[in-house]
Amino acid sequence: MKMLLSLIALLSAALLAYAAPPTCYSRVLSLSKEITKSFKELQTSKDVDPCVETLPRLYLDIHNYCVLTKLRDFVAYPRCERVIEVSDLKEKARSLYTIMISYCRRDLVFLTDDCSALENSVETSDEIDS
Repeated sequence: MKMLLSLIALLSAALLAYAAPPTCYSRVLSLSKEITKSFKELQTSKDVDPCVETLPRLYLDIHNYCVLTKLRDFVAYPRCERVIEVSDLKEKARSLYTIMISYCRRDLVFLTDDCSALENSVETSDEIDS
């Protein structure tokens, strides 16, 4: 009987570990990867409005303090408002910005403030997939 209770307790603990809510960091990281991937897909899509080519480059590194400026500039970019995919992407970027400056403000650690790294960065498929 004691062994059965131990087994139930162990299984319950394992289920609770998987049911834990995501941390601020994990949410910000996953949303930034999702945005970067969506932007890349939008840029490479054949059936896209020509204005998409004029959008500012959107590579997000949440460890770089300049990502906040990058998100703000992308959301405020005045063109392509009629393209639904761009509007959706801007809404995700706005959500990420809000999460970073309010909900997770104290939880995030910025390792650099090199703005040129966000402009010149060449991302690999591993960075998006991981």
